[in-house]
Amino acid sequence: MGSVAADAEERIKELIVEQGLGPGDPLPTETELMERFGVSRNSLREALKSLQAMHIVEIRRGFGTYVGTMSLEPMTEAMAFRTVVGHRRGQGSLLELLQLREALEAGLMYQLAGRLPDEDLAELDALVERMHTEVREGGEIASRTDRAFHRALHRSLDNDLLSELLDAFWSAFHRVRAQARGLGSAADGEELARMHARIVEAVRAGDAEAAERAVHRHFDDIRGRLSQH
Repeated sequence: MGSVAADAEERIKELIVEQGLGPGDPLPTETELMERFGVSRNSLREALKSLQAMHIVEIRRGFGTYVGTMSLEPMTEAMAFRTVVGHRRGQGSLLELLQLREALEAGLMYQLAGRLPDEDLAELDALVERMHTEVREGGEIASRTDRAFHRALHRSLDNDLLSELLDAFWSAFHRVRAQARGLGSAADGEELARMHARIVEAVRAGDAEAAERAVHRHFDDIRGRLSQH
């Protein structure tokens, strides 16, 4: 990106912040932005395309430009790609990503133990039961069920950024597993379901240490199986 476009990119971000704009809010027209920043249409469009790739703006053809969702999807894509490249080169990038997930999830058990509302615990119980059903009927737990479990587990933290970050790490790890050759399933399906059940039991009992140990056992199993490959 040229220096003019890069400068325009920064000024658009400053404009969003200074005007207190949020996702979905309209931005000034291209002509207005060109006049405000004193840049050409090509430089402005280059800046807008770069910001769109980061989900900071959304360009709606025929309608204008709006503030984007500002999601962590670009980070997830970059993290997954970096991990795949490292794995193919024989580096421990997949295990590093797993360690990052483990550190976050285990550390949160002290905030979750004994504090989940009954409806969240009931949902987690139902998801564990669904895991057992999926294993009996298809031999493995569906990714969507595992993802729903982790989302439900952390929902009560009422921290959108943390929830999105945890989901980004989950998504990146499973994308890498799907793309990396020679990796089997993370664990026997029934045992994996039981591991999730132990996390729920410890959280329900308010035993943070037991919940943390259950999380570490879960990740130890995944790490052991990945190391075999």
